[in-house]
Parts: sequence; C-alpha cells; structure tokens
Amino acid sequence: MFYVGEPSIQARRLCETTYECMWLGIEMVRPGAFLGDVGAAIQQHAEGHGYSVVREFCGHGIGRKFHEEPQVLHYGRAGTGMRLQAGMTFTIEPMITRVSPRSASSRTAGPSSPRTTACRPQWEHTVLVTENGYEILTQSAGTPSPPKH
Repeated sequence: MFYVGEPSIQARRLCETTYECMWLGIEMVRPGAFLGDVGAAIQQHAEGHGYSVVREFCGHGIGRKFHEEPQVLHYGRAGTGMRLQAGMTFTIEPMITRVSPRSASSRTAGPSSPRTTACRPQWEHTVLVTENGYEILTQSAGTPSPPKH
C-alpha cells in the first residue's frame, strides 16, 4: 500500500492503524492458535481506535490454488475457528474504515467501488505457520518494518 498525494492526518492515522491491525493479526499465528484469534486481535485494535473492519473482504488460504480455504476473517472471537497447524499458508489482509461495517458496503458505493470517497486502506502479507510461530512469505526490500507496540 502507498499514499497517493499527501493524505490528511485522519487518513494517515487510519492507514497506520490498519498496518498495526495486520501485524497484530500476524502475531497471533502459531501452531495451536485459532483463526478466531487472528480476527479478534484485528477487530479489537480497529474498534479500539474508533474504526470498523470491512467484513466483505477476508484473507484466504494459499495452496495449489491462489484463493482457497480457509477464509481468514478479520473480525471474530478468540478461541474459535480452525486450529492452526504448522505448514498452513494464508493471507492476512485487513481492510479498515472510518464508517460502520454496514455502510462500508452499501449497494451504491461498496468498499471497492470507484464512486466512494471513504478511505479504506488495506495491507496484506502471506503467512506460513511454522513449528514455532510464523514466517512472512511476502516480505521484501522496501517493506515497512513491523510497528512497535
């Protein structure tokens, strides 16, 4: 993700919070954790800053096909969903917004509609569950460092 032009202070804060949300979700990844742990961490951080998770988009498994199960929701309850195992590979790609999750997906101006003017940043990484935690598969030169929290 990158800024086009000079963003407002509010837009910059939303983008930074979205980046933090992604990393908080990633940090939940380890064998024995649940997909709900990932979503709950993201949702709690977003809502704690007065934002909402856009629920129409989610992460996904990576395997023989690019998009496959499981769906990786960016909201939810800790301790629920699929239990993570070493070798699983999936994306974590939250999209966060200033508006309520329902108004973020109206029929006339959905989250990916060119007619909407709301700011809905999205960050994404592909993550491998390892024996001891996780590995980021999409990190490259120029990728921003994880946030300090």
